[in-house]
Amino acid sequence: MAQNVHRPQFTLNTDGNPHPRENALVGVTCILGAIAFVTSFFYHLHLLSSWTGLAGIITGMIGLFVSVTTAERFLVVIGTGAAAFGLFLGVAHGGLFGGVW
Repeated sequence: MAQNVHRPQFTLNTDGNPHPRENALVGVTCILGAIAFVTSFFYHLHLLSSWTGLAGIITGMIGLFVSVTTAERFLVVIGTGAAAFGLFLGVAHGGLFGGVW
């Protein structure tokens, strides 16, 4: 009788190998994207949304370049999109240096 091996339901390492660098980039991109997305709806937080959006896009592009599995790529694209949205609205509300100089 063949034995079944049960994997955890949610994992980014669908190939069975650990990917600590790639998973860290996924986490950082998703966190920065969420911060940029949420703060972009508040007009006076344009500095925070712009800079976190820019950092999220940079980490997202690096994460997309080094990602190994489809699950990692999926979350990196979602996080990068949220970061881009936050960057664009932050720039529209005042920009990266708006009101500072």
